[in-house]
Amino acid sequence: MAEITKYTYRVEPQQVDFTLRASVPSMLDCILNTAGKDAHNKGFGVEVLQQRSLSWVLSRLAVELDRVPEQYEEFSIGTWINDFNRLSSTRNFLLESRGEVFGRAVSQWCMIDLGSRSVADMSSMADVYRAAMVEAASPCDKPLRLGATEPQHRTERPVVYSDIDFNRHVNTMRYVEMIFNALPLERIEHNDGVRIDLNFLAEGRWGQTLIMGHAAEGEVSHFEISSDDGRTLCRARVVWR
Repeated sequence: MAEITKYTYRVEPQQVDFTLRASVPSMLDCILNTAGKDAHNKGFGVEVLQQRSLSWVLSRLAVELDRVPEQYEEFSIGTWINDFNRLSSTRNFLLESRGEVFGRAVSQWCMIDLGSRSVADMSSMADVYRAAMVEAASPCDKPLRLGATEPQHRTERPVVYSDIDFNRHVNTMRYVEMIFNALPLERIEHNDGVRIDLNFLAEGRWGQTLIMGHAAEGEVSHFEISSDDGRTLCRARVVWR
């Protein structure tokens, strides 16, 4: 069995918002970058899969942040895999700074065939994956399965060049940025803790229009992002704690 691997970071000026603290989207970006680094270092990164016309796709993500670090603050993200089957894997994250844990995350991933754009069997990765497994529980509840949202507000925008990632679909962070751009500024300013659940249901592609529905109930905000062909692409829930 492997051990939890830690990666170190520092909050740079381009990652902070008007509060001079890291924006929540920038923290999610660090978490996902950690997943990519660790997969690469352990021999099953995107560059390996693409040689076989395969790639990784994030299906669900849950992130809990007790606070967000300040500009120039150093922090670490520990990551490990503790579950794997032929259709999905679970990768976990623990965020620490100044000797304290300030965040936790659980992600669930699948592989897609880049030719058919369908879910691929991960059994061929079993040996390398088992070598990377860690006997440690997930640090928080796994991502929720989110239902449809009845929107109170709607916004839309086209998918453009800068939205597209190496899988030729809309990057995860574009959805996260859309969601946080729709939240009240005062809620972000007084962030004393947040949990975000994200479900990714279908691919957004270049040339489409993204339509986001948003509904708020007290400390909870619900989001549903669809394409102009009627497919639901992403659902999210943000809970301020």
